[in-house]
Amino acid sequence: MTSLFTAPTGGRTPDPSLAHRRADATVTLRGPDGAPLADQDVVVRQTRHAFLFGCIGFDLVDLAGGTSQDPAYDGRLADAWFDVFNQTTLPFYWGTFEPERGAPQTDRLLRAARWFADRGVVVKGHPLVWHTVQPDWLLGLPDAEVERLQRERVRRDVAAFRGVVDTWDAINEVVIMPVFTAQENAITPLARQKGRVEMIRMAFEEARAENPGATLLLNDFDLSTAYECLVEAVLGAGIRIDRLGLQSHMHQGYLGEERTLEILDRFSRYGIPIHFTETTLLSGDLMPGHIEDLNDWQVESWPSTPEGRSGRPTRSSGTTAPCCPTRPSRRRRTGGCPTVACGSTRPAACCGPTGRPSLPTTGCAAWSRTSGGWRRPPCAPTPRAGCGSAGSSVTTRSSASTAAVRGRSRWTPRGPSRWRGSSRTPRDAAAGAPDVRRPRAGRWR
Repeated sequence: MTSLFTAPTGGRTPDPSLAHRRADATVTLRGPDGAPLADQDVVVRQTRHAFLFGCIGFDLVDLAGGTSQDPAYDGRLADAWFDVFNQTTLPFYWGTFEPERGAPQTDRLLRAARWFADRGVVVKGHPLVWHTVQPDWLLGLPDAEVERLQRERVRRDVAAFRGVVDTWDAINEVVIMPVFTAQENAITPLARQKGRVEMIRMAFEEARAENPGATLLLNDFDLSTAYECLVEAVLGAGIRIDRLGLQSHMHQGYLGEERTLEILDRFSRYGIPIHFTETTLLSGDLMPGHIEDLNDWQVESWPSTPEGRSGRPTRSSGTTAPCCPTRPSRRRRTGGCPTVACGSTRPAACCGPTGRPSLPTTGCAAWSRTSGGWRRPPCAPTPRAGCGSAGSSVTTRSSASTAAVRGRSRWTPRGPSRWRGSSRTPRDAAAGAPDVRRPRAGRWR
């Protein structure tokens, strides 16, 4: 086994000139006869770029397959979608992709993948291995049989979509995988038996065996040092990671540039290209800090209006963004802070015009794993008085390479978060994976 881990590089000084994105070019305008034309007006318009700006394609799968129940609406959504994005993510959750054993929805998703690819869109599959949204028919099977079926599933789907879907979230949310208890599934016991590193090896090696040129991501919502330690253990075990997936769900407020750059600085040390795979920005009221499970935080309505402006003021670290007029998503995931943060007290929640509590994002919001992990931040100054600043904010969801607008979604409930003890398995210890105390959580993807 050859380690792929190298000592993390030091921080980089940003180049304000953006030299890496600029170049000089000489353009010669010629007429039909090939002769150069002088003193002519020229309009230059960029038609494509290498940066992947993505959004889920879940809502367009039926339109792509000719089975849309609302072709007019979906057609307008598609027009708007292709006007903005150049990358999409399609749903390969095993429980919905193959709800009946031996009957995967390969044809349906292959039609959708080709539909996007024919329009110049890079297509990613999400995910090949995950402990959530699992088929019920896996339950009760021995771990060895579950592993065999999981390996076969990875090979089958990567092979079937090769040349159309060549980017995959190979495995999703491994930090919590062996200790996940919010929903019974067959993958968590397997991960507990094999350890995190070997689960990752299984996913990456099986996928690469069927598509050696595929781009494979390790993806996680946990952006704490636990994820950093796991990345180092995986590289130390000789497993190549093509891209690091970072989720940035902000249910308790906008991360802001400083926090985002800090996250990028930490994870860029490994020299692996980074994808922001899943991003959430909330319109309206933020989730209060005492709420552990987003399913327990139900808003009466989304404040967005057809004009794209927020219907009531919200606080978002003093920063707002234009609202996108999409249908509200009902997709939920758990998050929230411990009951005590920044010392012995938690800042008092403020109430917006509706009378519901809305926790300011200053102070201890960084406790939330949706804000980058369960790391205790330095105590911030007491939140400013008052609860709202006029402005708009956006509602987004994505499982793509960057932040993107989330439209309609399909969802099923998860259980509440709970704290538990050490999450390290014996095999994790042997592989050098971290020993951390993690929350047990049910979330939405």
